[in-house]
Amino acid sequence: MVLWWIGNVLLLVVILPVVIFLLNRVLAALERIRGATDHILSGGVALVGELSDVPEALATTDTTIGEVAVGAARYAGSVAKLLG
Repeated sequence: MVLWWIGNVLLLVVILPVVIFLLNRVLAALERIRGATDHILSGGVALVGELSDVPEALATTDTTIGEVAVGAARYAGSVAKLLG
């Protein structure tokens, strides 16, 4: 019975503070992760607002590419006539 009490005292004096210390470190890391995920979420929401103009920009890009392709074909035809 005496060994049982010694084991209980040892548990309370040595093991329990170590467990509490480790749990505190895990919870602190969890709070840092939570803060980082909140920051990422707010950045993602801001990014969604910036992406609303993308379809119009892609349409403009497609038009510009078409115009460049026509100009390049004309240029290549003129060069072919000069070299031919």
